[in-house]
Amino acid sequence: MTKSTPRWLEPDELAAWLANSAIMISLPAALDARMQRESGMTFFEYMVLSVLSEEPERTMRMSDLAGRTAASLSRLSHVAGRLEARGLLTRARVPGSGRRTNATLTEAGYAEVVAAAPGHVAAVREYLIDDLDRDDLKALRRIGSAVEAAIKRSPAL
Repeated sequence: MTKSTPRWLEPDELAAWLANSAIMISLPAALDARMQRESGMTFFEYMVLSVLSEEPERTMRMSDLAGRTAASLSRLSHVAGRLEARGLLTRARVPGSGRRTNATLTEAGYAEVVAAAPGHVAAVREYLIDDLDRDDLKALRRIGSAVEAAIKRSPAL
């Protein structure tokens, strides 16, 4: 097997990649720090509770919840255990064969996510939305959708 020469990034491609890397690394870190400071939960914990809050009966299969939050089942299980210990969600095995588990948002969890939502939205606006014009937002949405589609096409997943 021969090793092919990598297709190195052109200067404009490299600049775009580095700008995107800042979003991928800095934005979640800033959101996480602010969420912890303002609501006492991590950004990922907020996302788990938020996704559950929008589901019928506030319940979702753990494997589906992992997919919606872009987390491994292991990471999600660890965080769900912490949230469960705090009374914010419950987990229950789904009857039948297989190892399926549902996560359900409790009333306390719903109250927590509702209380944290205004601060989260304010942070998203401050760090991302408010400095972009309509064309930037359209481009960001188009780019995000294209990246997501490319990832979903990847055989590595």
